Parts: sequence; C-alpha cells; structure tokens
Amino acid sequence: MKQDSDLRNNLKSIRTRLGMSQQDLANIANVTRQTISGVESGQYAPSVAITLRLAKALGCQVEDLFWLERDLPEIEAVLAKPVPNGQQLRVSMARVGGQWIAYPLIGKDAFRQDMIPADGEAVAVVRQSSLGGFPQEELPKGLKGISKLSNRNGEGTSQTGTNKVRVRLLDDNLDTLHNTVVIAGCAPVISLWARATERWHPQLRVQYNFANSMAALHSLCRGEAHIAGMHLYDPETGEYNTPFVRDVLAGREAVLITLGVWEEGLLLKSGNPMGIKTVTDLVAGGATIVNREIGSGSRMLLEQTLQKEQIPFDAVQGFNNILKSHQDVAQAIVGGVADAGMSTASVATAFGLGFIPLHQSRYDLVIFKKYLEEAPVQQLLSTLGHRMVHSQFEILGGYDISKIGEVVATV
Repeated sequence: MKQDSDLRNNLKSIRTRLGMSQQDLANIANVTRQTISGVESGQYAPSVAITLRLAKALGCQVEDLFWLERDLPEIEAVLAKPVPNGQQLRVSMARVGGQWIAYPLIGKDAFRQDMIPADGEAVAVVRQSSLGGFPQEELPKGLKGISKLSNRNGEGTSQTGTNKVRVRLLDDNLDTLHNTVVIAGCAPVISLWARATERWHPQLRVQYNFANSMAALHSLCRGEAHIAGMHLYDPETGEYNTPFVRDVLAGREAVLITLGVWEEGLLLKSGNPMGIKTVTDLVAGGATIVNREIGSGSRMLLEQTLQKEQIPFDAVQGFNNILKSHQDVAQAIVGGVADAGMSTASVATAFGLGFIPLHQSRYDLVIFKKYLEEAPVQQLLSTLGHRMVHSQFEILGGYDISKIGEVVATV
C-alpha cells in the first residue's frame, strides 16, 4: 500500500527496545524484512492484517504502533513565562485551576540532569499580551528593607511575552496531563518526594518547576502551579512563610503544610581553609562569595545576617555574583569560583563541602484550599506520611521531618 502522509508509527523504537532486528520481527510476523524497513521509514502503509500481526509479534496494541498525525489534539494553553519571539517552543503541560498551562522547556528549564521530554509543541500564538510582557509585581511588605523585587522572578527582563498559545500534543494521552501535579519551589528534596510518589502512584505525574520562594508563591497566584514551596523568615513577627503568604495571596484561602525544617548556613570549601566561622569572617578574610537572586530564602537570610552584624552589603566580595539554585552555589565553591555561599546542610553533604549553620528554616508547601479536593493533589500529599518518602529525607541528612505533613497555618 502506498504511503499515507498522515500515518506515523513507533515500530522501530518498540522493536529496538525489545532487542529485535528487522529480520527477527519479519520472521515472527510472517512478512519480509523489506516490509519492516518500508513501514519504519514511512514509505509503506501496511494492511490491516499486517498491522495486527506486527502488534501481536511485539506484544502491544495497534494504537501503540500507529497513529494519524492529524488525530493528535491541539489545545489552547496559557504560557507560564515569556519566551523569545520566533523560537521553536517545546512545552510540558498540566491542568491547573481549570485551565491548561504550558511550561516552556528552554535553557535550564529543559533539563534536570537529562533533558525533559516534551508533552507538545506550541504551533501558534493565540493572543499576545498587550503589556509587552508580564506585569511587574508589587513588593510584599515582608521583603521591604531587605531587597527590591524587580519582577516576577526577581530580575529584569526585556523579552516580549505572549500569554496564550495553541499547543499540538505529541501523543493523545490526556489522562497523564490531567493527572499531573505542578510544584514550584527550590528545595532539592522536592524531586526525591516526587519520584517516590510516582513509584507509589504510577498513574500520577509530578512536575517540579524550579523557582525561589517568592517566585514560587507568585506562580501559585498566577494559576501556574498547584503547590508553592517556600522558606522565608520574617524577623519582625518571628514567623516563617505565613506573613509573606498573607501579603501575596490577598485574601485567597490557602493552607501551609510543613515539608520539613532544614539547616541553612554558609557553604565553604572542604576543610574550611580560610577558617571562616561567621559572616564577619567573610569580610575580614577577604573571602569571595556567590549570592542568590532576589526573592530567594537564602539571599534573604544572608541579608538579614549582614544587617544584624551591621555589615554593608557592598563590603562582601561577590555579593552581586548571582546564581539561581542551591546546586549552582555548591558547584561554584567546588570549582573554585567562590570561597563561600549560602545554602543548606544537605547540599553541603551532597557536595562534600564544609558548612557553618546559621539558622533553622521551616520549608512549607502553600496550597489553595480548592486544590485540596483534586485527586492528583490528594495522592501526592498522602505520601508525606509514607515511610518511602521519610527514608529519602532521612538518609539525605540536614532535615528535621518530625512535623512533615502537618498543617501549620490557614490563611
């Protein structure tokens, strides 16, 4: 049969995954090797009989092998962040608050260690923002006097944003997209929690979008995430996280659930060759640091500590050298780019670095009450009491999980 330009197949990938050659498959399916080659290259559309024999030989459904390109759904979605104009756009997808959200897989957002598979490709802009980008947010009062939050991620942007796109999905498995829970946060243990949960609930997918505490909270407010993780301390009230949540949520109902309490402090080179014990020693010894971006809990802690010690920010070498994650800070110290940086005890252990504890910070999960009724969110939260999750945290070290899963505030 002649080629059908809309017919697509997955024959080669399934065959090779099973360790079969074209001839092996041809022998089992009682066809010629040339038939297998023609189907895999898209030059030959097999008959119904051959299609059924191929599926039986590979132990799968016909739908796993063949599909029509025009049958793949296209859906309208809201972009989670601005993107460069004209760039081919891979996206991952989730349904949050009754609407589809498309998360661009660009730059570091496209990777964890391996590249993240896409759910679809943005094929057309539906509506362009009349603002020429995303609006800046007002500075919550809990951050006043600490740092100015210049925009949604704590940094300037000159990109023109589009806020709606049409996305062509790469497969028709909408159930996976509906069963996706999106968490925005910066705690490395979120990925451990996510993977353990997916093992316990194989139909659930957890999408972890890296964001500092304030950026995660704003992502929740914009309807881009089900859960925001944060670790911010307000010295005026002595409270963790709740004052910031009240400011940003502006009356919307949410709960704060504790993930754990972690030790925060100074990461140092292994063996602490400069003999650093306090932030004052950073200045006295001429140490170079790397800092985190505005809106992160680590930067806030550094600034609060410097203010308490009456040390001007510009007296610290490298104060304006900004990195975007706990891992990046650790890697800069390991690589000799810096002598110190602010992070957590667990990150220090993972990278074999020295650590000076400065503060114990509670890491909370912020969730709108309306999301608590959704089955995927319930499945994820239910695993906070599971031993498989606890063991991952315990072996990592640097976390007190005695209160994990407890509701610590309602706003």
